[in-house]
Amino acid sequence: MQNPSHFSHPSDPPSDPSSDPSSDPSSDPSSDLRGPSGPAGPRQPEAARLSGALVFVLMVVAAHALGTALGGWAALDENYNKQEHGQDLLMPMGLAWFVAVFCWGLAALQVACVVLAGRRRPWIRVVLAVCLAFMACSMFLTFIASLASGTPGPAVLLVFGIDAAALWVVLGRTAHSWFSVRGPAPTSPRG
Repeated sequence: MQNPSHFSHPSDPPSDPSSDPSSDPSSDPSSDLRGPSGPAGPRQPEAARLSGALVFVLMVVAAHALGTALGGWAALDENYNKQEHGQDLLMPMGLAWFVAVFCWGLAALQVACVVLAGRRRPWIRVVLAVCLAFMACSMFLTFIASLASGTPGPAVLLVFGIDAAALWVVLGRTAHSWFSVRGPAPTSPRG
């Protein structure tokens, strides 16, 4: 004898999954998490604002980008001036072009990081840290060289201090929380 629960009454509606109210996406409490093209994860908060410390870092990097670009141009221009006047070159012309192109590329990378900082990608933080470390090391070596020559440069020491402070911010918790990529929150299955 068969179980009577397996029989359907003629007056019962057919068991169509699309007619089941529990399968209706509009009645799903998590449907507010759906975007126009399906599940989109949790809604992102309103556009967060950069903290003052990160604005300081970006201003330092932008200033370095300008100085680096001008420095590359100045090295190349000085070499050409010495060549025109028949003087000894500052450096071989090929090396001067290499230095100029390197400086312009570094400046372009720094400007790109400043422009893209709002996208909050971890690689931007890494590039900012590397650029600031490079600049801080170069300023420190410049200051040591000025001490060795007997003409200490307090301005170079000031720039080194600013670079060190900016590097400290980039390596700190504020920059880490800003540039960390936040994935969608894990959803627990409904029981």
